[in-house]
Amino acid sequence: MKKFILLFKGVNVGGNNLLPMKELVELLKQCDYQSVSSYIQSGNIVLKSPNNPTEHIQNIVSKNFGFTPEVFTLDEVAFSSLALDNPYNEFEGKFVHLYFCKNDIKLVHDKLSKYIATSEAYTVKRNVFYLHAPQGIGRSKLVSNIASCLGQATTGRNLNTVNKISSMVKNA
Repeated sequence: MKKFILLFKGVNVGGNNLLPMKELVELLKQCDYQSVSSYIQSGNIVLKSPNNPTEHIQNIVSKNFGFTPEVFTLDEVAFSSLALDNPYNEFEGKFVHLYFCKNDIKLVHDKLSKYIATSEAYTVKRNVFYLHAPQGIGRSKLVSNIASCLGQATTGRNLNTVNKISSMVKNA
């Protein structure tokens, strides 16, 4: 059995795509996934499975909750590597965000330069966009246009969440 991290995009936001994590965890256990746990309502699941569970879990959510979520799935090795590769680990976790993509990132430079603030710094490694936003992301024009800058769908997690998921993976 391999450990997988599932990052759901856009669940439980603004009353849309409601996905109760406790209920989902129970459904996944009933489907024979092992060591299933979740972290906060934004859609973070850690579990053990013999195979990549993305499509099956999307089907479970569709059948039980009425929508098909976009899910970014990483195995333990990939997630741990991407977490360790973070060049902004020394900064406070709420000001550092990792944006996960399904494919390697090819930046759309004209959009990126249009939206990035002078206080923001970024690094791209494979399929993750690391962002240090010392003034927060609430008003960041880059963050509100991040998918267009990355040229693909993405889901973001702050460093505090990534660190919590990393400890969940170790204990799974």
